[in-house]
Amino acid sequence: MKKNSEALPEEIEEPPSEWSNWHWQLDHRIQTFEELSNIIQLSDEEKNALLSDTEIIPLAITPYYARLLSKTNPNQPLRRAVVPTTAEFIVSHGELEDPLGEEDDSPVPGIVHRYPDRVLFLVTDCCSTYCRYCTRSRMVGRSGKRHASMDQWEGAIEYIKANKSIRDVLISGGDPLVLPDKTLRNLLRNVRQIPHVEILRIGTKVPVVLPQRITEDLLEILKENHPLWINIHFMHPDEITKETSEACIKLANIGIPLGSQTVLLKNINDSVEIMKSLIHKLLKIRVRPYYLYQCDTIQGSAHFRTPVSTGIKIIEGLRGHTTGFAVPSYVIDAPGGGGKVPITPDYFVGRNGTDVILRNYENKQFRYPDIV
Repeated sequence: MKKNSEALPEEIEEPPSEWSNWHWQLDHRIQTFEELSNIIQLSDEEKNALLSDTEIIPLAITPYYARLLSKTNPNQPLRRAVVPTTAEFIVSHGELEDPLGEEDDSPVPGIVHRYPDRVLFLVTDCCSTYCRYCTRSRMVGRSGKRHASMDQWEGAIEYIKANKSIRDVLISGGDPLVLPDKTLRNLLRNVRQIPHVEILRIGTKVPVVLPQRITEDLLEILKENHPLWINIHFMHPDEITKETSEACIKLANIGIPLGSQTVLLKNINDSVEIMKSLIHKLLKIRVRPYYLYQCDTIQGSAHFRTPVSTGIKIIEGLRGHTTGFAVPSYVIDAPGGGGKVPITPDYFVGRNGTDVILRNYENKQFRYPDIV
């Protein structure tokens, strides 16, 4: 793996004066074949994907994140995650536009109500950077709009108000942190004012791909809405840069618990060594590993998906070999709307009489006198 300094596209090796302005970053996203080909040497598979008329996830990469991409190596993990290839055109067995059945659990536009006491509130279809394995590839970037309005969310908010069993609202999209400050403040206030909503959560990748967004004004907006939790999509240890670290520490310093949600991806992070490096770097910037997701079966995702056995081996390689709370929960979001199902190594060997036989991380067996 090349160091980041060796991977800088020539055009932005000397960042412009506006580099730290998050609006500038959004306005100057790489979104076309021409723009991308000017900063990296595209492979045939990348060229053909970008020039094809086949509908795939839109291309968008912030200049900041583009600066982390290798100019010459199409197999670099960060590059594979954001640059399309023709592998996305291949639809394999079991792959669906909406593999999690979110549309079936959507009582009103923008709301996914799968669990009794919480809802997913999709507030935008825009992201600053589009991951090629996105669960919501069917919808992200399709409207062409960066911002939404309160009018679009009125029905969703009324649904939350009317269902007093909802105590937890996860705000996601797209990425809610691409919303303008005023719009985001109004959105959070409207949800926060619902008496039975106890906590708000935000799902985002902004601190990773657009760390300039974590401004003092944004921090003030977030502080107004405690208790607030943020889950950040980290994928690879190379994403944890000085800028990303500073963004996460700023969020942690205003009292927001930070968690990491990582998708397990073939030839990107599918080894114990890479995952251990990622979680150790996360802990240093006060982000707790939360979920390790098996890659969802969206259309054209086979080149990203690993066997489930790979995820189990990674958890086995972490358990006992690093801090206990650093080990994420490995889950499969069950196709068809079954929700998150935890997948764990089998440490329960069986019984001998009334004793339970256990296996530890060193593969040694121990007896526990059970009460029956």
